[in-house]
Amino acid sequence: MLQVRDLQAGYIRGAPVLRGLDLDLVRGDCIALMGRNGMGKTTFVKALMGVLPQISGSIRFLDQEIAALPPYRISNAGIAYVPQGREIFPDFTVEQNLAMGRIGKRKQRNEPVDFVYDYFPVLAERRKQLGGTMSGGQQQQLAIARALVGRPDLLLLDEPSEGIQPSIVQEIAAILRRIVEQEKMTVLVVEQNLDLVRRLADHVRFIENGRIQSGVAVEEINRNPAMIGRYLSV
Repeated sequence: MLQVRDLQAGYIRGAPVLRGLDLDLVRGDCIALMGRNGMGKTTFVKALMGVLPQISGSIRFLDQEIAALPPYRISNAGIAYVPQGREIFPDFTVEQNLAMGRIGKRKQRNEPVDFVYDYFPVLAERRKQLGGTMSGGQQQQLAIARALVGRPDLLLLDEPSEGIQPSIVQEIAAILRRIVEQEKMTVLVVEQNLDLVRRLADHVRFIENGRIQSGVAVEEINRNPAMIGRYLSV
């Protein structure tokens, strides 16, 4: 589904954060990307979405080269992005935020969005509420639901547990796992929270100095805690 080869990307010409990154995702994968701060995790998902000024290498998604495409075309090709910090529209209602997720999606334009309320019933209860008046956990659910209404093939999540209390993190992880299984969706999650990773992901890829250095099944993390210390400790 996704093949990334020799990806170099950054924010300033001549100063790449990603230094020849390679990654493959097959349909139905749920992979966590982990690593210390500054290793290139967020840069990678931004590169996938085409929002970086400096990028080279190959990104093939569903047999189409997307590295040179603008973000709206990448989104319409079937990749949805839930950014760090959620970035919902605070002055829009839940319904209006969800409607924004349908922009440019011609096939889904007239489809009902009720299926996301089945996953996130709190949003159904608060359809008319302004996004900015909701709790952090509710805003995160809204951001994920906004991404889902476009029926993406690949969902990118950047630090979905950030600023959310542990019980809500567990709830969101369980919902996301159900979405992966029921919607047959491919997910790449950037995350430092081991509890969420264990509950959601099938495999982990560790990034260091702008390259993927290692990859294991989630079960291996429990058997080999030294691996976490190697790639996550300061």
